[in-house]
Amino acid sequence: MNTTSSRRNIIAIVVISALGYFVDIYDLILFSVVRIGSLKSLGVSEADLLPNGVLLLNMQMAGMLIGGIIWGIMGDKKGRISVLFGSIFLYSLANIANGFVQTVPQFAILRFIAGVGLAGELGAGITLVSEVMPKETRGYGTMLVATIGIFGAVVAAIVADSFQWRTAFFVGGGMGVLLLIMRIGVFESGMYSSIKTIEVAKGSFHKLFTNKKLFFKYLYSISIGVPIWFIVGVLITFSPEFAKAFGITETISTGKAVMFCYIGLAAGDFLSGFLSQIFKTRKKIVALFILMEITFIIVYLFFIKSSATELYIMCLLLGISGGYWAVFVTNASEQFGINIRATVTTTVPNFVRGAVVPATLVFQYLTPMTGIVYSALIVGMSTLIIAFFSVTQLDETFGKDLNYIEHH
Repeated sequence: MNTTSSRRNIIAIVVISALGYFVDIYDLILFSVVRIGSLKSLGVSEADLLPNGVLLLNMQMAGMLIGGIIWGIMGDKKGRISVLFGSIFLYSLANIANGFVQTVPQFAILRFIAGVGLAGELGAGITLVSEVMPKETRGYGTMLVATIGIFGAVVAAIVADSFQWRTAFFVGGGMGVLLLIMRIGVFESGMYSSIKTIEVAKGSFHKLFTNKKLFFKYLYSISIGVPIWFIVGVLITFSPEFAKAFGITETISTGKAVMFCYIGLAAGDFLSGFLSQIFKTRKKIVALFILMEITFIIVYLFFIKSSATELYIMCLLLGISGGYWAVFVTNASEQFGINIRATVTTTVPNFVRGAVVPATLVFQYLTPMTGIVYSALIVGMSTLIIAFFSVTQLDETFGKDLNYIEHH
């Protein structure tokens, strides 16, 4: 491939990965925003909204955890491109089908299928971008994927506000179909192509648990991302309840809190990716953002006393401090060899999202005993201490040559 077509391929991969993640986040957030309205229109009573909502969220999460493993293994066995487009195809069909549901069981099955589809896109995209870009500049590529992708949340909030919920799902599915049409001319990662014919174990998920060195590296890679989803899953999701505890009498909109948080996450992702390139370090930038998270969580929990405006500003700042998702996923991708890289990069973000479930359960368990503020403080600081320790245990991967095989 000549230099011009090679550059064109790199640009196409970055653009499609970014837009794929945009649709991925759009769907995740859209479901959270339209959950209550869609269930009511399906005839679910007020009393059954919460249990049915939890069922649908759990089905989606189960799909993402299972899908993460399936797509990750496939990415190492069959190639990055096939997973990138296979996942976009699946969640696009599920989105379109979501617009036609008539019953809660139909909705639940489709949320599971959507979850499986959504699990593959980011890992395949980041793996591809990491492998096709020059090692000195690949952080810029993954930074663009995450920054553009996160704006999908903002668009989801706007679309859900402007259109009927079924139409909003059709929009998501339509965007995915357009992406599939755009796929023409995108080539597989050269690194992956080079090991296709080599007799080496590819996508050995069990190896991550049977080899001590790989296991701890994998565990640390997951741990550094958990605080990001604690912020979204607890502090932002339950912002109306926190507002009451802070003595704020104005009505707090969860949708607005989510939107401000995601604008912050997009800004943070751009900033952390840019800083990691400028200072040539992933570790120190992630550590810096974890320290920012600690600071802003304490301010959020103990220093907001007066208004909704203050709360929304804190949602924005919390988002910025949690905006190291791109660096975190890139770091995970760079820690492992070609033959297991897609498995790691695809499962790590989904296990982080899955970690929200135990974190939320512990938060709910502690709240009656300690109150909502101290419950959040205990859970949040626990995740942050583990995350900070994990950063210190991982290798610096900036500029690392990724063209190697994991022989453990």
